[in-house]
This record gives sequence, C-alpha cells and structure tokens, in this order.
Amino acid sequence: MVEIGFYHLTDTALEAVLPVMLTRAVERGWRSELRGRDPAFMETLNRTLWKAGGDGFLPHGLVTEPHAERQPVLLTTGPAGDGRDALFLIDRAPYEPAEMVGFTRAAVLFDGHDDAAVGEAREAWRATVSAGLTAIYWAQDDGRWVKKAAAGGA
Repeated sequence: MVEIGFYHLTDTALEAVLPVMLTRAVERGWRSELRGRDPAFMETLNRTLWKAGGDGFLPHGLVTEPHAERQPVLLTTGPAGDGRDALFLIDRAPYEPAEMVGFTRAAVLFDGHDDAAVGEAREAWRATVSAGLTAIYWAQDDGRWVKKAAAGGA
C-alpha cells in the first residue's frame, strides 16, 4: 500500500529538495507527477529544474508541452491521469486521499515558514489517516530528514 510522506521544509528550499527527490524517483524507474497550484510557478520551477543537478540531467516537462506523456517527470496543476508511479505535491496543491491508492509513493512537501501551508498539511494528514492510508511525517534536522511520526494504515 502507498505511503504518503509529509515533508516539513524548514532548512532547505523547495527548489533544492525537489531535484534530489525527483532524481531518486527517476533512478527507480518511476514516472512521477509533480503537482502544484499555480501555472506560472510551475513554469518557473520547470526552468529551475533544467538548471539543477550540475552535470546530471533530470528529464521532465510541463503538461502543456508536446509529448508531455513521455516525460518521466511531469509538471502539472491537476491530476496527470496517465499511470504515474509517484506523486509529489507542492505549493499547497489539493488532492483527494482516494487518488493516492494508485501510486507507489506520494509526498506532500510544505513550507514550514508558512502558517497556512502548515495548517493545510495538518488537515491533509488527518484526511489521509482517516482514509486508512499510511502517513509519515518527516522534518528537517540540520539539513537531514528525520522521521518524526507515522499513523494510519489498514
């Protein structure tokens, strides 16, 4: 069953965390959906990801671009709906716990310095656990991810 990781960003910017997480997903052979709320932010993130990784290459593209379905990492503002393995939710993107069931891995990344984002992440945690799914809370401690809590599961 899918585990939903809740990643509380306090030490590292989203733009630094995402390339690492997405690269790991690509290395595992997963097709990922990176879902946000704001199309302009997703376009900015698209440009940022092209510059990330130094010598590495993170294959990705926007859902609005030609041949988007071929992209290992697809940036979108709504469900991709084409058999993705991993879902990364950013920028307080909404989701329904029921849609998580089709993924191998899911992650909710939220800004620990934004009170509204933290509040929404708490609500999402409760909804995820209430739906019988496993939720794992990860917090940053000196730049490292530390598992702080786990709940749910059937």
